[in-house]
Amino acid sequence: MVPPPILALAAASFGIGTTEFVIMGLLPDVARSLEVTVPQAGYLVSGYAMGVVVGAPLMAMATARLPRKTALLALMAIFLLGNVGCAVAPNYWLLMAARVLTAFAHGAFFGISAVVASDLVPRHQRTQAVSLVFSGLTIANILGVPLGTALGQVTGWRSTFVAVVAIGVIAGLAMLRFLPSGLPGSAGGLSSEFRALRRWSVLLPMIISAVSSVSLFATFTYIAPLLEHVAGMTPQAVTGALFVFGIGITLGNFAGGRLADKSALATIAGAFLAVTLVMLAFAFTSAAPLPAVLTVGVWGFVSFAVGAPLQLWVVDAATEAPNLASTLNQGAFNLGNALGAWIGGMAISLGVGYADLPWMSAAIAVVALGLTLSARNGVAARPAQDELVCDTPS
Repeated sequence: MVPPPILALAAASFGIGTTEFVIMGLLPDVARSLEVTVPQAGYLVSGYAMGVVVGAPLMAMATARLPRKTALLALMAIFLLGNVGCAVAPNYWLLMAARVLTAFAHGAFFGISAVVASDLVPRHQRTQAVSLVFSGLTIANILGVPLGTALGQVTGWRSTFVAVVAIGVIAGLAMLRFLPSGLPGSAGGLSSEFRALRRWSVLLPMIISAVSSVSLFATFTYIAPLLEHVAGMTPQAVTGALFVFGIGITLGNFAGGRLADKSALATIAGAFLAVTLVMLAFAFTSAAPLPAVLTVGVWGFVSFAVGAPLQLWVVDAATEAPNLASTLNQGAFNLGNALGAWIGGMAISLGVGYADLPWMSAAIAVVALGLTLSARNGVAARPAQDELVCDTPS
């Protein structure tokens, strides 16, 4: 049975995941309502991602000395304020500002909640606990985004953000009720948090998180035109493929958490090897609808098997001051989102075809695999739950 505090955190991550991704399905409605072009409305996606990158360290520093329950509740308050702003924004720029404000809570929330979740369970279940918190984000892609999009298309896009506010209120009340109050903030304050960032064992998993995200989004950003133009699928069929991808990332998130509690580095390395092979296969299976959809589902599974293990790697490597490091790892992943989309777009502009993007993602996954294997030299033979710590804090 899932502990109530972790369920509360998962509910909050469901709301955060929904508000992050649902805007993509509402872009035409937002553009018409606010009298901007669809590409201009698309910048609301980029604005959110950069808000995560910039806001993650700022919010981590602002909440460093707060008890973790207080910090999480404060971040949920920012999330609610931002979504209320989205619901009532009278023009494009105020909507952009509200999106960026909402994004400021994103990285710090997931960073601190990963630390809290890992503290609430026995050591042999820590990665599973983190994956359960992250499951709200993946389930949002299966339920929250399509339902939110449908609601916005029927009753107006603002109603979607009202619904997200309702989810946030419920999650916030659950956190207030179930999260224990005895979880302190950083014992050493900001100085110890920044000292931890000087260690390679802390920086390495952050770099791997960013590279992993670049590999994913270099192709996934352009998955719709790839499936339409290469596999010959209709837009409705592409929606079905994205649903399969959502199922894949949810199952992969759970599987990665369970496997990593037995052997974390082996799980991460195995997942990157699998991503490489799947993307090499996708370069061929993308030519036909059914093989393409099946490959997309497997791709989602193996890609998201590394999320929770990488997050806990950061937490363990910065064990004496995990808040800032854990939060910055979320920023690193979102920076990878932006870089991956940019690299894929540059490749297309230089004449690379959609069918060739998986080759590039496979090559980037090999880089992530190499970085992961390099960490083995710093990992002594120790129990599986401790194997992520790559050096001994001085």
